[in-house]
Amino acid sequence: MEIIDVLPPRFGFAIFTYLYSWIMLTYLGIKVGAARKKYDVKTAASVLGVIWVTSRFSYAWGYSTGDPAKRMQGVYGYIGLFGVIFLSISVALQLLGVI
Repeated sequence: MEIIDVLPPRFGFAIFTYLYSWIMLTYLGIKVGAARKKYDVKTAASVLGVIWVTSRFSYAWGYSTGDPAKRMQGVYGYIGLFGVIFLSISVALQLLGVI
């Protein structure tokens, strides 16, 4: 039995939606990379963002197992989240001339 025989004919729309989403994410990635270079975004913010996004994968995997305790495998994402919050507060205070 082939995959074509198992999937309904209109499933092709779902496949094209996935591909369209991938194109959009690639475009956004290119634009974000260019903006980071243009505005001299510090590496620390990027690394913290990567930590947070990666932790979401870990959380989703743990969640999908059905064992609630395994969701905690994504807890390291708080390093990225609180780091980005701290950096955002720091930049806001600098812009306001407080520090």
